[in-house]
Amino acid sequence: MVSVYSGSHTLSKDDVNYRMHFRMINEQQVEDITIEFFYKPHTITLLTCTVLSLMYFAFTRDDGNADSNLWVGLILVISFFLVISVLAFPNGPFTRPHPAIWRIVFGLSVLYFLFLVFIIFLNWDQVKQLMYWLDPNLRYAKREADIMEYAVNCHAISWERILSHFDIFAFSHFWGWGMKALLIRSYGLCWSISITWELTELFFMHLLPNFAECWWDQVILDILLCNGGGIWLGMTVCRFLEMRTYHWASIKDIHTTTGKIKRAVLQFTPASWTYVRWLDPKSSLQRVMGVYLFMIIWQLTELNTFFLKHIFVFPACHALSWCRILFIGIITAPTVRQYYAYLTDTQCKRVGTQCWVFGAIAFLEALVCIKFGHELFSKTQILYVILWLLCLAFITFLCLYGMVWYAENYGPTQKSLSECDDSNYTESAGMCQKGVKESHKWIATALLLDGEEGF
Repeated sequence: MVSVYSGSHTLSKDDVNYRMHFRMINEQQVEDITIEFFYKPHTITLLTCTVLSLMYFAFTRDDGNADSNLWVGLILVISFFLVISVLAFPNGPFTRPHPAIWRIVFGLSVLYFLFLVFIIFLNWDQVKQLMYWLDPNLRYAKREADIMEYAVNCHAISWERILSHFDIFAFSHFWGWGMKALLIRSYGLCWSISITWELTELFFMHLLPNFAECWWDQVILDILLCNGGGIWLGMTVCRFLEMRTYHWASIKDIHTTTGKIKRAVLQFTPASWTYVRWLDPKSSLQRVMGVYLFMIIWQLTELNTFFLKHIFVFPACHALSWCRILFIGIITAPTVRQYYAYLTDTQCKRVGTQCWVFGAIAFLEALVCIKFGHELFSKTQILYVILWLLCLAFITFLCLYGMVWYAENYGPTQKSLSECDDSNYTESAGMCQKGVKESHKWIATALLLDGEEGF
């Protein structure tokens, strides 16, 4: 058995492999450093700036306004917590544009998780007072279902009526599905989530009136045009990124101004793009159930969006709505990557930290909705919920069967992560390859050294 001495104990070969996979999911290291200043530790400098800025805000501002004191105090608490996030939290699975950005994203997700925990222990009046403090105009907000009618005159179809539905929300719908396709990278899963979501709207229509839609709106505009067009666009970009050759030159080696600007812009593009296969013919039952759970949590997150704005009464165009959607979309990117690695990599024994926090956020949002929307949920028709779960399970497993059948008959011959054994797997390339001795030697060296990237 190969062993590596680290500190006060000896690591076995399995321990080294496990720590390698866990670090690759939570502590992705930067290999193509172009400007060393941004990847060297500056902890003392950061501490000095933090203390000086705190002194400035504490002793130079007027503290006579109570509301202003609360706002400034809250903003500074969040800001300094994000500073600690940069110093202490894991990098996450991505390195672009910089690991520090993803540490901040993880810090924001932890703050949102703690905020949801705090909200659960308030009563309804306290929650409303908090919302009115954040935005006094919310006192006069009304539900969209109270001022709009849905699924009216569905038989009266005209070009004018169809074109009237192509507004900013239709574009957001299309663009959102393009981003979802980039994250999921599977036609089968994307189309299954798209179809099951329309079924979700039907089964929960008795609770949320704005789920009521005309058949042509739901089938043609939503599923085929917005969802289908977004999925096609996202998957087309995925295919382009998979075929692209990634060779990153250092910005110091580029001598033209145009070249330097182009390289700086490319810093916001992926460092690499790995082929994704959620299921294959040799997938275990645990992996199949993991994909099913993924689709359930995805549906739950989408439902939370509509229940939150209906229960707490704020419009879809309000900052509370679109900021949450944007935030959930950002933290979904590392979450999906970590969950995919957990499902497909047999060496990965637990989910990544961002994935864990995302799951906790999804369930806490649902708990918040249930607690403060007990009057709404008292109207729930249990038969509809049971039918929804049954239909969701049937369509999901039908999708999974189709994905396995397609992979077995038409899929590429490249091995998936689950097919890689310990003798030929290196995570850095995202596929099975040779050279395990060199990778183990590199891993052992990394474990013996304090090689974590600083900022």
